[in-house]
Amino acid sequence: MSTTTIPVRELTAADVTAAPVLPDVLPARRERGAVMMFIYRHPTIAAGGFLVALIIAMAIFAPWLGTVDPTALAPAKRTRPPSELYWFGTDMLGRDVYSRVLYGSRVSLIVGFSVAFFASAVGMAIGLISGFVRILDAIVMRIMDGLMSIPSILLAIALMALTRGSVGNVILAITVAEVPRVSRLVRGVVLSLREQPYVEAAVASGTRMPKIIWKHIVPNTLAPMMVQATFICASAMITEAILSFIGAGTPPTIPSWGNIMAEGRALWQVKPYIVFFPAIFLSVTVLAVNLLGDGLRDALDPRMAKRI
Repeated sequence: MSTTTIPVRELTAADVTAAPVLPDVLPARRERGAVMMFIYRHPTIAAGGFLVALIIAMAIFAPWLGTVDPTALAPAKRTRPPSELYWFGTDMLGRDVYSRVLYGSRVSLIVGFSVAFFASAVGMAIGLISGFVRILDAIVMRIMDGLMSIPSILLAIALMALTRGSVGNVILAITVAEVPRVSRLVRGVVLSLREQPYVEAAVASGTRMPKIIWKHIVPNTLAPMMVQATFICASAMITEAILSFIGAGTPPTIPSWGNIMAEGRALWQVKPYIVFFPAIFLSVTVLAVNLLGDGLRDALDPRMAKRI
């Protein structure tokens, strides 16, 4: 019984070159799958982030979205209802409400993000000092408690009464009102972290306190700070609208959602669209930021997660 042997030929470079190349689709599929899984597990982050990104894009590209000069007066065209020419109508001075609403989003976003950043930075510094320096803790926290006993809107109004109306002064006034809440949060986190074994081990090994704070404490405070910053941002937008509505915020020459509503309140019963459109945009923006904050809280704190 004879057997036949099949000769085995070694692959050459020409064979490798001539072989069909499969399309590299696996990485793209993995990326799409990862994105869909993230949206499924964190729908509030996806929804809030999408709305916030949309509003930011609207504010940045406002000059190219069919707007006109938001401060241009046209008394002959005043109180026009919404139409193809004036999408949101005009106010009592003939200014285009659509243009004023889009440009007004810049003020709210600038105030919200700036207050969230400055209040978080200052509050974290105060909270870290209070949490580690026991001598200063009692003094600093009593000052923070005194500021927290005053409603933030009243404190902001009092501070704005001492200065002139401008976006910078509005940011400063709201930041001062929000710092105590951030410092209390950071202080509580620091008090719980400094009793942890790894911090005690670092102290026992002779590690200097600034290095311990920077390496062990600050990274563990970022997660709650990010969540708190989103709520501060939303609160700052509402406070800015309130200040502008009562005439204590941004000057009338700068369009903002607050002063647009303030100018239209006299005609609310007959021309409700002047107040309706800025109010809707303010509500959607605050809702988007709050959704983002809720999603970050669920994602960063496993104990609060709805899906495990």
